[in-house]
Amino acid sequence: MPDAPVRPTAAGSSASVRPGAVVAVLALAGITVSLMQTLVIPIVPELPVYLHASASDAAWAVTATLLAAAVATPVAGRLGDMFGKRRMLLVSLVLLVAGSAVCALSDGLVPMIVGRALQGLAAAVVPLGISIMRDELPPEKLAGSTALMSASLGVGGALGLPAAAFLADHYDWHVLFWTSASLGVVAFALVLGLVPESAVRTGGRFDLAGALGMAVGLVSLLLAVSKGADWGWGSGSTLGLFALAVVALVAWGFFELRTAQPLVDLRTTARRQVLFTNLASIAFGFAMFAMSLVLPQLLQLPTQTGYGLGRSMLTVGLVMAPQGLVMMAMAPVSAMITKSRGPKVTLMTGAVIVAVGYGLDIVLMSEVWHLILVSCVIGAGVGFAYGAMPALIMGAVPASETAAANSLNTLMRSIGTSVASAVAGVLLAQMTVSLGGHALPSENGFKAVLACGAGAAVLAFLLASFLPRHRPAGLAPVPAATGAPAERVG
Repeated sequence: MPDAPVRPTAAGSSASVRPGAVVAVLALAGITVSLMQTLVIPIVPELPVYLHASASDAAWAVTATLLAAAVATPVAGRLGDMFGKRRMLLVSLVLLVAGSAVCALSDGLVPMIVGRALQGLAAAVVPLGISIMRDELPPEKLAGSTALMSASLGVGGALGLPAAAFLADHYDWHVLFWTSASLGVVAFALVLGLVPESAVRTGGRFDLAGALGMAVGLVSLLLAVSKGADWGWGSGSTLGLFALAVVALVAWGFFELRTAQPLVDLRTTARRQVLFTNLASIAFGFAMFAMSLVLPQLLQLPTQTGYGLGRSMLTVGLVMAPQGLVMMAMAPVSAMITKSRGPKVTLMTGAVIVAVGYGLDIVLMSEVWHLILVSCVIGAGVGFAYGAMPALIMGAVPASETAAANSLNTLMRSIGTSVASAVAGVLLAQMTVSLGGHALPSENGFKAVLACGAGAAVLAFLLASFLPRHRPAGLAPVPAATGAPAERVG
């Protein structure tokens, strides 16, 4: 039976809104966009051959998505607050479809990088979806719905890996991108037909100078982190990018504090609840991605090492897929704890579960079922935490800044995953064993990365302990601190 229409909420939602349909469509859009994280993983080793390029050049097909997403997420969030969240969500899905089509039609490096960058520009779909939920859903449905939407960041990545591995094994690699383009078209049509436009907007002028300054700082930082291992951490290029990132971000911060309508309201961001949630998000991003770096390698390394399991990429995907299902299953549980005990408790609970999962992985890594178990435990913890983060953010920011604040939180998670990749790369490159004349990551190297993942979860727990004590789970708008007042349209 279809959901009955609901009455307008405090945010001004339309009486024709069907909560079940809105949640399902937005979650599908979030999963579709998060698929881009793992879409190319099965073909990374063959990309140099496919694109007629060197391995270092082909790696830009991955890096381009990361850099584009980092810039686009906060920009699209701010534009959503100003001009309409649904409108920006639709624009993001159009960019996803366009990028997928460009990749599907490409046989060279440049169009592949362009297409992957366009896919990265769609990364704001999840925070925009969370913000639409705040504006349109009745309060009793909000906690569970935003938890599910937030978890879609991990769900799509986990479920996409086995699907991408299957397609890459049985079909031409271009089919991967035609499939993502098709999913994007479906998501676009469903959003267009079933998701209402939010009536809450800030209006005002877009902070172009702030967007450019933030882009320079973020791109410099993430490029240095992601390419530091290849270029050398002490090389002039790496150190120069780090220096540029520091200068650009500091100058950007001073500029934003003196701008009437900033891209990111740093005064709101500095509120204790927002600040420590974002810091914990960096740690959680690290903790979630550390496992994604270790488990595939353990599964694929030859059995002659004594700890590798010699399995295929398809097996890797099937082992990690249950993690996505567990994350999805934990969304309503996370919402229940948030409603009864507050999102702070939910976040801290998730951190403990993730730390326990990494501890188990250090001692249980010799059988396939061991890795399925620990990935599900860690997935459960991440599901708890990702469900709590939107509640914490939206409980501390005005409704007119919801999309921008959620987008910034999503960016913090991405920074954590980038740092995890860099740290894991350094550890696994330094701690090796020789097999057949080739240097392979050692078992102790993997354990060191897992220990870092556990440490990141403990750090997230400590950061969460500084959050304000229990507050109601309802996400009523907080009075605006700066900038133009929110206006209602429609």
